[in-house]
Amino acid sequence: MSTEPDFELQDPDDDEQAMDAYSEIVVRVAESVTPHVAAIEMTSTGRRGQIRKGSGSAVVFTGDGYMLTNAHVVAGIRSGRAVFADGRHTDVELVGADPLSDLAVVRGVKSTPPPAVLGNAEILKVGQLVIAVGNPLGLAGSVTAGVVSGLGRSIPVRAGEHQRVIEDVIQTDAALNPGNSGGALADTRGRIVGINTAVAGLGLGLAVPINTTTQRIIASLLRDGRVHRAYLGLVSTPIPLDASAVVRTGQKEGLRVVEVIAQSPAELSGLQPGDIVLRAQGRAVSSAESLQKLLFEEAIGQPFPLTVLREGKPVQILAVPSEMVQP
Repeated sequence: MSTEPDFELQDPDDDEQAMDAYSEIVVRVAESVTPHVAAIEMTSTGRRGQIRKGSGSAVVFTGDGYMLTNAHVVAGIRSGRAVFADGRHTDVELVGADPLSDLAVVRGVKSTPPPAVLGNAEILKVGQLVIAVGNPLGLAGSVTAGVVSGLGRSIPVRAGEHQRVIEDVIQTDAALNPGNSGGALADTRGRIVGINTAVAGLGLGLAVPINTTTQRIIASLLRDGRVHRAYLGLVSTPIPLDASAVVRTGQKEGLRVVEVIAQSPAELSGLQPGDIVLRAQGRAVSSAESLQKLLFEEAIGQPFPLTVLREGKPVQILAVPSEMVQP
């Protein structure tokens, strides 16, 4: 009786063709995206010299050396250093950071590689192949691949006394670690559809999307070094409407006002806890994200009409948002 293991002989082309199709995509994207991704280290000067305050990855997205990363990577520090896969390196300066979207822009002082191509996360679909490329701790070209496992996720974030959610976050099963924070999430054509964020404690592969909202945030950071947001001063939670309210309003959900901040534009407008916000600026709102999308710079100091249900009856309220003061 033979003790040799029994191996089934197979035509190598059978399995390799399927594997090669997948591998070729990942290899091609990795090769095209890796040159644009830097390892960055943000430092400050202390009694014992330079002290590392934050580190992660960053993605070159303009021809003159501007890079996207996470706000938590730069940690509020104004300067640091970036190193690329080809050995090129440059000092970097912080242009602006927005903790409420976990995005930041830094600029290389010296020459940087050419920019990556930004895509549009709004056309992603669950199950679509994506590739995460980072440069953690200078280990150039850290690449993981996976699929989009969820869209429209939200991450709660806080900056000072203000709490918001990062909206429309991409969830993926491509493995991430803290060194990948600020790196690229690319589609199969090598377009950057997200900036990876390895948020401590969540244990998920998440990326801040490149979409219409974040493009506005990036433009504000480039222009002003910060994002100007309008502030209403209310805390709300989504709530399903009862059958009669659905018939009257044509909406299935609204935002129940849980708290109104004292002396805020919401309080000054007459908004009350227990009100259910149905519409803002004429648009239906049913989540914190849908309201947040309306509270950008152009809403500051301008009439902001709200339609609410109060004790089952529609009430029209006119608020005037102020500018959100961030630390």
